[in-house]
Amino acid sequence: MLRLENLEKSFGPSRALAGLSLEVGPGELFAFLGPNGAGKTTTIRILNGLSRLDRGRASIGGVDIAADPLAAKRLCGLVAQHNNLDGDLTVWENLDIHGRLYGLGRRERARRSREHLEYVEMADRSASLVKTLSGGLKRRLMIARALMHGPRLLFLDEPTVGLDPAIRRRIWALVKRICQDGVTVFLTTHYIEEAEFLAGRVGFINEGRLVASGRPREVMDALGQWAVDVFAPDGHRTLFFAGREEAVGFIQAQGGAGSVRRVNLEDAFLSLTGRRVS
Repeated sequence: MLRLENLEKSFGPSRALAGLSLEVGPGELFAFLGPNGAGKTTTIRILNGLSRLDRGRASIGGVDIAADPLAAKRLCGLVAQHNNLDGDLTVWENLDIHGRLYGLGRRERARRSREHLEYVEMADRSASLVKTLSGGLKRRLMIARALMHGPRLLFLDEPTVGLDPAIRRRIWALVKRICQDGVTVFLTTHYIEEAEFLAGRVGFINEGRLVASGRPREVMDALGQWAVDVFAPDGHRTLFFAGREEAVGFIQAQGGAGSVRRVNLEDAFLSLTGRRVS
C-alpha cells in the first residue's frame, strides 16, 4: 500500500530525510516512531503532497506521488496533529465541505456523513457547532472527515496528543476498528504504550533514516525480555537480560541497587539511537 525508496529531503543545510526506505502492506497498522526532528513530519508532508522530494520515490497503492499527486491524494486521508476543523461550522457542515472538495454528489455526501458520524458515535452531534465540542469529540470528527472520501490509507499524526487517558482509549478502539475494516493505518505518536497496543509493526526513524522495524515484540526481544534500571551518582543506565532470574541475580550481586521491569519500545529506540522517543 505504501512504498518509500531512498527518500531525501533537505531544508537549506539541514537534512530532514537521508535515504528513508520502508514498505507498509495493505490492511496493516504501522507505527512510525522517532524523536522530535527525526523526520516524521517531513515524511507525512511528502506523502500527502504538502512538500516535494529532493530525491527518491514514494508511491501509495502503486500510484507514484510525484507523477500523479491528485490520484495519490484520493487514496489517502489525513488526521493532522493539530485541530484544523472549522469551529464556526457545524459537525455536518465540516463533513459536507470535505465531501465537496473530493467531488462527491449531494446524496453521496449526505449518506457518507450519516454513516461516518454513526461510525465515530457522533450521530447526535451533527448540528453542533464544532467550537462547542470537547477535544475528544473534535478528534473523532477529524477521523470521520478523513474517512469521508473512502481512503485506502489513513495517516494519523499524533491522534491522541493532549487527550486524557479515558478519551485516548476510545480513540484507540476506533483506530483498531478502522484497521479491521480494511483501511491501512500509518500512525505517528510519542506515546509508547499507544504504539505497543495498536501497531502490528513499528518502524523507528532517526536523523532521516529508518534504523529498525518489525513487530513490537520482535524489536523488544532483540534486546532481551527484562530490563534493570540502575541509578547511581554518575547517572542512570539500563541493562538487558533474557530472563527475570538473571536480572534479579544481577541486582542482588550489586547489593540491591536497581529495579527490574519488562523491556519496552522506548528501551529499543534508546538502545538503537541513544535518544529517547519523547
